[in-house]
Amino acid sequence: HFVSNIDGTHLSEVLKLVDLESTLFIIASKTFTTQETITNALSARSEFLKFLSSRGIPEAGAVAKHFVALSTNAEKVKEFGIDEANMFQFWDWVGGRYSLWSAIGLSVMISIGYDNFVEFLTGAHIMDEHFINAPTENNLPIILALVGIWYN
Repeated sequence: HFVSNIDGTHLSEVLKLVDLESTLFIIASKTFTTQETITNALSARSEFLKFLSSRGIPEAGAVAKHFVALSTNAEKVKEFGIDEANMFQFWDWVGGRYSLWSAIGLSVMISIGYDNFVEFLTGAHIMDEHFINAPTENNLPIILALVGIWYN
């Protein structure tokens, strides 16, 4: 499941569908300060800890076991309670539009499966090669960019 809406209803509905005892929460935020992401992450952590408490399960180490981070900000990840060993880092110069090709793509890979994700990356590589090698008049990314400029 993916939760991105800051309205708590979506998160509440998703949490009703999953077994919290075996759920892995993947918090994906380059800076680990994005308001919507962190609001949802804090809410998920709070509900998870309430669940543990209601079952008499010790909280010690539970966040580190059930939450991982995809981020460039180790300090904020650690403050949240996620062990740095459970942080998938990527370069801070990777922009949001391109982050899918970095560790941020982990949640997509899990969703579509490893083999499909490899095909996805292969397709991206083919388009990169096309962009580098195709003549300008037949270069699809260049044509798309020019059409975007023309109609903007």
